[in-house]
Amino acid sequence: MWDFINHHRIPLLAETDILVVGAGSAGCIAAIAAAGSGRYRVMLAERYGFPGGTSTQMLDTFYGFFTPGESPRKIVAGLPDTIVDALQQTGDIFLRPNTYGAGTGVNYNPERLKYVWDQQILAAGVQLLLHTVLVDVIMEATGQVICVFWNKGGFCKVTARRVIDASGDADLCHLAGFRYEVAGESDPAQSMTTTFRMSNVDLEKFKRAGGKQMLKEKMSRAYETGSHPLPRREGSAHEMCQQGCISTVAVKVADRRALDPMELTMAEVEGRKQAFIFERFFREEIPGYEGSKIIGLSHQIGVRETRRVYGMSRLTKEDCLSGHIPSGSVLLCGAPIEDHRKGSAGETETFWQYIPDNGVYGVPYGTLVPEGSAVVWVVGRCFSATHDAHASCRSMAQTMAMGQAAGLAAVQSLDSDTAAAELDVAALQSKLVETGAILEVPVAAADTSRDGWENNRAH
Repeated sequence: MWDFINHHRIPLLAETDILVVGAGSAGCIAAIAAAGSGRYRVMLAERYGFPGGTSTQMLDTFYGFFTPGESPRKIVAGLPDTIVDALQQTGDIFLRPNTYGAGTGVNYNPERLKYVWDQQILAAGVQLLLHTVLVDVIMEATGQVICVFWNKGGFCKVTARRVIDASGDADLCHLAGFRYEVAGESDPAQSMTTTFRMSNVDLEKFKRAGGKQMLKEKMSRAYETGSHPLPRREGSAHEMCQQGCISTVAVKVADRRALDPMELTMAEVEGRKQAFIFERFFREEIPGYEGSKIIGLSHQIGVRETRRVYGMSRLTKEDCLSGHIPSGSVLLCGAPIEDHRKGSAGETETFWQYIPDNGVYGVPYGTLVPEGSAVVWVVGRCFSATHDAHASCRSMAQTMAMGQAAGLAAVQSLDSDTAAAELDVAALQSKLVETGAILEVPVAAADTSRDGWENNRAH
C-alpha cells in the first residue's frame, strides 16, 4: 500500500454508506442486496465499461445452482435467481449438464446479461461507476474508509462507512493492509484460460459423429501425437443460446503469475495463440466445424485465483469433504474440487474430487470477513479459503450467494452499529432466508431438464 500523503487535495467524488469495489457477479449481487433496504446510499465501482466480471467477460454458464449427481438439488436462491429470471424472460437461458460432472449449468447469453446487470443494479438504486480503477485505500481511525480511484476525470476519492471487496484479486484488502495468501506460493496456482466462441457450427452433424465423446477422443489423440500443438488432452466446447454457436473452456495457460503485469501480458498473448490453434484443430478434425470460425475471445484471460484473504475463518478442503453445514453458514456449495493446474511430468490436467454423502457443505460467515475487520467484507474468488477449498467454492452461484450475504451484512452492521467481526450471524441468516436464500439441504430433487428452471423457483 502506498499512502496518498496529499489525499486531502484529491477531489471528493462521492460520500456513500456502502461501497462495493468490483462489479463481478459477487459485487453486483452485494450492491443490489445492500441497496434493498432503501436506507443507505450504495455505490458500485468497476474498472471495465460493463458489469458482470467473469460472468460477462469470459463465461456463459452459471455453475453451482445445482448439485451434481443423479438426484440434483437446487442449493442457491434468492437474489441470484432474479438474474436468471430476467434472462429467462427473453429466452436467454437453458439448463445443460456438464461434460465433466460439475452439475447442471445455467447457460445464458453473456451480452444480454450485461444489460440485465445494468438494469438490476440501477433499479435497486445503486450508484454505478464504470471505467474506474482503485489505486489506494486509507483506513481512518474513525472507521471511515477513503478509497482513491482513477478514471477519465483523473484521481478522485470516495468515502464510505462500509466496504465490500469484490475485486477478484483482493485489491482493496491488499491496499488496506489485510493479510492474504498468494496463489502459487504454497500450492500450484490454477491455470488461466482465454475462452473463445465459434459460429456456424453444424451441431446436428457434430452429434451424429459422436458428439462430446468423439471430441474428447480426437483432442486426446491430437495432444498425444502432436498433430496439433494443443495445451491439454481434454477441454469443453458447448452449445450456446445463440444458434449455431459454441463456447469453450479449452485454452490452458500455466506457470504465469496473474499479479505480475509482465507475466499477465504474456499469458494474454499465449491465450490468444492457443485459441487459434484450437480453431484450426476444430476446423480440420471435428465434424460439424468445417465452416466455423472464432467470432469472439474473452475480454481478458480468465484468472482463477490470485490473492486469497485470511478471514475470521478459513474454508479448507477438509471442510468441503466433510459435507458439514456449520451453524454459522451463510451459503451452501455442492461443487466438486475442480483444480485446473499443471500436473507432474509437464502434463496439464484437471483434478476432480466430489463432496461425499449428501454432496453439500456450508460456508461460514467468517470466510467473508478479513481478520480484524470492522467495516470490510470480502467476496468472490478472493474470499478466505485454501487452494483446494477455493477450487470447489468458486462457481458463480456461490460467489453471488457470498455477495448476497455480505450486502445484507453491511446493512445489518450499519443498522446495529456493529463491527463486521461481531455481527449477529443468526440474525443475518434469518434475513438471508427471508430474501430467499437456501441454508438447508433441500429434500426434493431439482428439475434439471433443458427448460426446467421455472420448476425450481419454489425451492
